[in-house]
Amino acid sequence: MQRLERLGGLLGQSRPRPWAFGNCMLVGASDVTTHAGRSHSGLRQRLRDATSDAHRELDAQLSAFDLSGLAGYRRFLGASAGALLPLEAALADAGVDRIFPDWPERSRSAAIAADLGRLGATASPAVSVPPLTHSGMLGTMYVLEGSRLGAKFLLKTVADANDPRIREACTYLRHGAGRRLWQSFLSKLESEEDCNEVEVIAAARVAFAAFEQAADRA
Repeated sequence: MQRLERLGGLLGQSRPRPWAFGNCMLVGASDVTTHAGRSHSGLRQRLRDATSDAHRELDAQLSAFDLSGLAGYRRFLGASAGALLPLEAALADAGVDRIFPDWPERSRSAAIAADLGRLGATASPAVSVPPLTHSGMLGTMYVLEGSRLGAKFLLKTVADANDPRIREACTYLRHGAGRRLWQSFLSKLESEEDCNEVEVIAAARVAFAAFEQAADRA
């Protein structure tokens, strides 16, 4: 909780915007600022480097959920929905469809709500996230779209579960299968010449922190 509030409160002072991270002093942010004016072809790598610790921490947290059992899988979906719903709502409010016209095909809020409904639970937001700027949307999308890659591995465990109710509640984990959503996201990320890298990375960290906080509450 404190981590998410701290990240969300790191608002840049140089430009009065609701989601500005120009003043962010998190680990790795100072290295990113040295790339100002360069091609954005390396932004993906810098995002990965700057969020690697948060990614590892979240993976360790989620690995504690037993996806082969009904209770554990339901907790996993509840934790995922707790962060996914407010993050997707913030993206929609910020106008993410102007960057990604296929946003309705990318959004997974309805999918995870359907899965939880099949398991007798309700999807609900568990955290609050700040409003997003253009660059902040790219950082948030980096985390959400990247999670599809991990979903493919989790699906293997769920598909082998003995309980048919678990096997039937896989809409969220299967979402986007067979489509090049990650690749098209990367193409868009690297074509955004006017984005602020510090804002992008800070927003990605906030998204990771949102999932960590939601997992803590599950």
